Amino acid sequence: MRKIGFSGTLDPITNGHMWVMNEARSLADEVVVFLSENPAKKPKFSAEERKNIIALSCAEQGWDNVQVVIVKGDYTARAAKKQGVHCLIRGIRTTADFDYENLIQQTNVDVLQGAKTIFVMPPRDLGSVSSSFVKALEGPIGWNWIMKKFVPGPAYHAWVLSWLRKEWETLWDYAHRDATAIAHADQWFAQLTGATAYGGPARHYHNLDHLVHGLCEIRVWAANTGPDPADVDIVKQAFWFHDAEYGHGGDPGALTNEEASAQLWLGSHLGQEMGDAAELIRATDHFQEASINHRLKDTLLSVDLAILGQDDEVYQNYARAIRQEYIHLPDAEYRRQRGGALAHLCRKADAGQLFGNAYFADQYNERAIDNMQREMERLAAA
Repeated sequence: MRKIGFSGTLDPITNGHMWVMNEARSLADEVVVFLSENPAKKPKFSAEERKNIIALSCAEQGWDNVQVVIVKGDYTARAAKKQGVHCLIRGIRTTADFDYENLIQQTNVDVLQGAKTIFVMPPRDLGSVSSSFVKALEGPIGWNWIMKKFVPGPAYHAWVLSWLRKEWETLWDYAHRDATAIAHADQWFAQLTGATAYGGPARHYHNLDHLVHGLCEIRVWAANTGPDPADVDIVKQAFWFHDAEYGHGGDPGALTNEEASAQLWLGSHLGQEMGDAAELIRATDHFQEASINHRLKDTLLSVDLAILGQDDEVYQNYARAIRQEYIHLPDAEYRRQRGGALAHLCRKADAGQLFGNAYFADQYNERAIDNMQREMERLAAA
């Protein structure tokens, strides 16, 4: 059986790595991924976590001839020969890549008596994609949507969960909490990001992406406007829970999504003063919004609507996701309801009332009008 090896830290694995692995699959019966465990690089994910991400990424593609081996305390080329692999494959994007990889190849063969290397050149759209490139995307508003284009689904999911985890631990001040409080907070993080809430498979828009986007918006709003840190925490608490419950309201007398989410928050006992965030969660219900007066209401509602003012590619992805969330509606009925909702929001934007918070109005109002008008035109033409 012919085997080809592919090696790297793969933190995270990218679509560029996946392309090289697929090239290897076209040349051999089996591909062995040699995953370097190099503590000096301080990877985001442990070797076992990376191994699992790679396995899930291959399974997502239907690849059943890829195995992953963690290399500890050995040179990859030498470890490869021990696995019966006599040839490694590497992707090169530039002449600098070639010079470096050729030096490594000569060392592998001449010094270590290890596996030889063949080089392949990725297509233009993957030429600049590397783990370092992907890591550098994290931070600004919208980083998650950009990253999603460059990594396989399981890698993206793991990265987003890791980012959300850091946000959660900061919000609940894990560094100064006892073990019991941390365990309690851990349970709620798992619930909110899991299959019954934002991580649910039927969540096409009100999902982990929405959670990441909103928390980024809150962080950037705080950095630019300098609010009281306690108020920032209240807005974050409300945003974490505002769409936690979804799909309510189908039966007469049932709680609305917003009220169910507020009740979930109040029942979590995560904080000592929980009334503020509960009122903000209720304010995201269009039927209750006018009756709720809270100093932070305009901020949370603006965060929730900030998606309307994003770049065209992001907005169109959002519009498709909303359609999927209402897939139970026939096309004609969906166009009628969605068109009516957009017309209402456009009127508010034209009147300067869509974003009650001045910071968000300045950032997004004009672009939101353009986006919504284009979507209404597409709906009318369908």
